[in-house]
Amino acid sequence: MTELDFRVGEVIETSTSRFVAHCYDLHGAPALGSLVRTGAPDRAVFGLVAGVSTTGIDPGRRPVARGRQETDPAEIFKKNPQLTRLFRTEFEAIIVGHADGGTIRQALPPTPPRVHDFVYLCRPDEAVRFTERLDFLALVLEQPAPAPADELIAAAVRQAAGHRPHPDEFLVRAGRELARLLALDPVRLQLLLRRLKHAD
Repeated sequence: MTELDFRVGEVIETSTSRFVAHCYDLHGAPALGSLVRTGAPDRAVFGLVAGVSTTGIDPGRRPVARGRQETDPAEIFKKNPQLTRLFRTEFEAIIVGHADGGTIRQALPPTPPRVHDFVYLCRPDEAVRFTERLDFLALVLEQPAPAPADELIAAAVRQAAGHRPHPDEFLVRAGRELARLLALDPVRLQLLLRRLKHAD
């Protein structure tokens, strides 16, 4: 697969701690917790997909039901191909790291991504390299997100574990880091660890 195969959209809104991407394909956003990157390699910014929305291009016009006689929702789009041009899918990503020369730092970047920078779903090997360190977990816990932070962390950790030959080892390591970060909130920690335990 080429780099183009992993491109999912472009940045349309940006700030120091998060960015919003418009997907090229309707309903084409990466899954919750997916690691994405944007920007040139020497200034790449990494984010976790924290919320996805599909809305009308024209905010004043709401969709109307069209499938009363259909048995499959896909048929609605087949019979009304113009619908794909009337809606857009966007996702918000919480920034969890950036490239500094040849080093990946799990910290907020000195400058935010740029509008119209391409956004890529990180390849499995990129996701494994990024998640070798777990400092990004603290960033997620500290930032408000469209989805509950614990759900986002559980999704991100499950995905990172799934890219590894020994996923259980990674889940244990992530669990230990979360235990350190949430030592003063044992109830929250237990609930989060339970989500990780049932990752499969």
